[in-house]
Amino acid sequence: MGSGKSKLGKELATKLSLPFVDLDQYIEVATGKTIKQIFETEGEPYFRGIESQYLKELVLQPAAVVSLGGGTPCFFNNMSFLKKTGKTVYLQTPVGILVSRLMQSKTERPLLAGKNEDAVKDFMEKQLQQREKFYLKADHIVQNDGKLKAVDLVAVLN
Repeated sequence: MGSGKSKLGKELATKLSLPFVDLDQYIEVATGKTIKQIFETEGEPYFRGIESQYLKELVLQPAAVVSLGGGTPCFFNNMSFLKKTGKTVYLQTPVGILVSRLMQSKTERPLLAGKNEDAVKDFMEKQLQQREKFYLKADHIVQNDGKLKAVDLVAVLN
């Protein structure tokens, strides 16, 4: 969350002349529910199951730049699947930048609901500690100091 996946993904897709797909938006369209509604009514385990299902469905679509939710690579062997079906990039972003972006964001994020800045910082540090072992399996690890541009990603991918 807050690493710039959607923003940079859209820019990268434009540079590569590929469509852009945000997995969360894809799920919302497919289910007719927001991610927040799915979390509230069905819970995170259910969400992670359908997230993996829709991720696999995307492979049947034409090539695209896909922005994933932060937990996507961490469940159901999704990272192995991703590496077999495309190139993976981890936008390694310092916690301070993530927290700043998340606190300024207008997007509702179910896992951050009701948290103040200190709680968001604690949450993000714990999430990264748990998830980074999956993220570090990405084909490309790119340092994101907040100034990263899509052109930098094109250079990494080529």
